[in-house]
Amino acid sequence: MSGPEQRCAVVIVSSTRAAAGVYADRTGPVIVEWARAHGFTTDDALVVSDGGPVATALAAALATRPALVITTGGTGVSPDDRTAEATAPLLTAQLPGFAEELRRRGAATNPFALMSRGLAGISGATFVVNLPGSTGGVRDGLQLLGEVVEHVLEQLGGNAHPSAAAAAIEGAPHND
Repeated sequence: MSGPEQRCAVVIVSSTRAAAGVYADRTGPVIVEWARAHGFTTDDALVVSDGGPVATALAAALATRPALVITTGGTGVSPDDRTAEATAPLLTAQLPGFAEELRRRGAATNPFALMSRGLAGISGATFVVNLPGSTGGVRDGLQLLGEVVEHVLEQLGGNAHPSAAAAAIEGAPHND
């Protein structure tokens, strides 16, 4: 179980071609580096084929009860892009504002960002985020995730008062 002493993250890459060795995955290592820089312990990214293997990997990851699960890839509109469908039944609560903001930010430079069907939400005490498979989408997603992850994890840990960052945004005093 994760806690303040050891926050675990799992990174799952959904890419049939990368899983088959056709090309090297470029997004998983970026996410792993980000997670480690933000105080999470994580193994290297797990690279799986699109479709059913994503659902299996997500269920296995959630069984370990990490603080954070980040997926990349499988959020588009091709027939094999099934990450959202694999994620949805595992969520106990969706956080649609995260996915909406990620699409909005991405569309500022790439209109195809609006085609992403990625989800964000909670599964038990785990924050789950689907990022696009593009390096730009991952960059945008990690920027946004960095802005909210601490607050979400505080809330999931039962801390009902706002974090220092949230208090600063809201203009409220922060008393710890």
